[in-house]
Amino acid sequence: MDFLIFIISLFASFIFSLGGVGAAIIVIPILVSLGIPINIAKPVGLFYNTVSLTGASINNIKNKRLDFKIGIPIIISSFIFAVVGAYLSKFIPNRIILLLFIAFLLFSGLMFLFHKKSEKENYREDRPYLKLSFIGGFAGLLSGMLGIGGGGIISPLMLMLGFNPKKITAITAFVVPFSSFSGFLTYWAMGNVDWEIFFIASAGGIIGASLGTIFMQKKLNPQTVKKILAIILLLMAVKLSWEAIHSFI
Repeated sequence: MDFLIFIISLFASFIFSLGGVGAAIIVIPILVSLGIPINIAKPVGLFYNTVSLTGASINNIKNKRLDFKIGIPIIISSFIFAVVGAYLSKFIPNRIILLLFIAFLLFSGLMFLFHKKSEKENYREDRPYLKLSFIGGFAGLLSGMLGIGGGGIISPLMLMLGFNPKKITAITAFVVPFSSFSGFLTYWAMGNVDWEIFFIASAGGIIGASLGTIFMQKKLNPQTVKKILAIILLLMAVKLSWEAIHSFI
């Protein structure tokens, strides 16, 4: 089981780091499918996002791909609301959390699959701080509540606002570690961390994300990556939906 968790963690972080999205979105439902309680899987996913995307953020900063003025309002609001979401999760039944997770997987997968890059390169360059703060707050709330990093919410919402996808990838990779870490600390304070699973998954996450970042630097086609991510997310949503239907029967 430990080796399986390590391999899954490594592969998932490799694939998802290509798109600048935290792999907790797929690791958590896989851990749940392996029989690990969701409240144990969520803090693992949150810390996993923190370590796997920190390296990508450092790389983006070094190569001056990050727009700090856009990223800061998202970071502040997501950091705060991730704590709120983690705390609120104590009062929400696991079945409701599972349904929310399925909805999240479907939303993110469909956005990755069907969102088309504009033929015109007229991406917005302004900084609508209020809208960015709302995106960060909403992503942070879901991040803490579901144990995800919020990248799957931040990316599609910023795409809808008209930002450059390359800029979005860098900003998402920068924001997710902050919201994830604040959520992780809250779950840790509530005593929901299994340290053995935690260290195994984190080790795989660090190695996989590092390899993914190297491959991304070799100009891998981002549209191909998005399609791969979409297929994985939608397949996982179908699998969890099937399990949810059987749990309600």
